[in-house]
Amino acid sequence: MTTKEWKSSGRYFKYKEYNIFYKEHSIPKKDVIILLHGFPTASWDWHKMWKLLKNDFHLVCLDFLGFGFSDKPTNIQYSIHLQTDIVLEFIQHLNIERYHIIAHDYGVSVAQELLARQNENHLKNIMSICFLNGGLFAEMHRPLLIQKLMLSPLKRIMPFFIGKKSLDKNFKKIFGSQTQATKNELNEFWNLIIYNNGKKVFPLLITYMLDRKKHRDRWCLPLITPSIPIRLINGNLDPISGKHVCDRYQELYPQANIIHLKNIGHYPNTEAPQEVVHYFLEFYQKNKIT
Repeated sequence: MTTKEWKSSGRYFKYKEYNIFYKEHSIPKKDVIILLHGFPTASWDWHKMWKLLKNDFHLVCLDFLGFGFSDKPTNIQYSIHLQTDIVLEFIQHLNIERYHIIAHDYGVSVAQELLARQNENHLKNIMSICFLNGGLFAEMHRPLLIQKLMLSPLKRIMPFFIGKKSLDKNFKKIFGSQTQATKNELNEFWNLIIYNNGKKVFPLLITYMLDRKKHRDRWCLPLITPSIPIRLINGNLDPISGKHVCDRYQELYPQANIIHLKNIGHYPNTEAPQEVVHYFLEFYQKNKIT
């Protein structure tokens, strides 16, 4: 499915004055899965897994503010807390009460904030979380040079140096050697990034790395004292959030439920969608999550 087809099959809801793109595949009486995408792409990242899950689950996903087909304002302060507020309003908009989460990269931090709020408020809305490669532990995150530069004093001029060639080069580094993104996939990723003058928001979005450091302890506590089933399905070849994140998780919580995808990189949802779905369903069924 192309990004154009993905967009045409979605719709929008309003968060304050902003238009937020989302997609829903509703099946009555089926469990809901909310899919939370990563940086710097969008919900299209889930299109391969969407096809594999849609017969058995009520699926929903959205493009975070500043990403993909959602609005991309340049006059606001982006944060994981803001994105979490949007997700919660989105859930309310769809009248969803209980749900599972599959989260990747940037979406991992949003899922961690959702879980922290659930635990603090003694709620039971989130039934389970399946994490894919992401910065679960701020001290283990290894950002690319371009990400570091976007947090530096050079951030204002960085959009002028972000181009299709630099995207291709950086994506090649983070995908598995045998599961590289195709030329068409790279084109689609780029389309998502530049849609609606998206390059201008890049330096604004990258502040999520600071959020991870600031809220590290609060976000990590639910991982080592879990109140719901949690599984990490991780591409070990990822230089950003690969095997070193798994090792840290197991160090802090020896009982952690971790699946190692040995030959996969940072994007397991596009590199190995069938494996990810297999291990998610195994997790879902084993815990008899209802």
